[in-house]
Amino acid sequence: MQEPNNLSKTAPDPNSPFALLGGAVGVQAIVESFYSIMDSNQQYLPIRKLHPKDLTPSKEKLYLFLSGWLGGPALYIERYGHPMLRARHLPYAIGITERDLWLDCMKRAMVQLQTPPELQTGLLQTFFGTADWMRNQSEAIIP
Repeated sequence: MQEPNNLSKTAPDPNSPFALLGGAVGVQAIVESFYSIMDSNQQYLPIRKLHPKDLTPSKEKLYLFLSGWLGGPALYIERYGHPMLRARHLPYAIGITERDLWLDCMKRAMVQLQTPPELQTGLLQTFFGTADWMRNQSEAIIP
């Protein structure tokens, strides 16, 4: 594992979502819960099939990304550079269905971990904006 630079050694803002979720331990718990929910329920098959069979690399990347995105150490940037989320997700067909399933897994993970409701609400609003930006497929609405 590569040695982190000074970015990861600064203390996060105590009011950041990262800190409010319990720091690294809390973010890791959300990631584990998220992937457990996605992997164990057939309704999430459309997004599960976008991931590799072994979810270990996906879990690590989501944890590293969320750590910095939520106001903690910028671990993803230290290891991989700028996230370029949209570009990294372009190879995968992501439409409204996939967006909503991803958001539902995240919501269920936060509920399962008893994340305070006001924090859940704020995070889900922010997650929605990012998840919607990942969409690269339009879905026709048939009357």
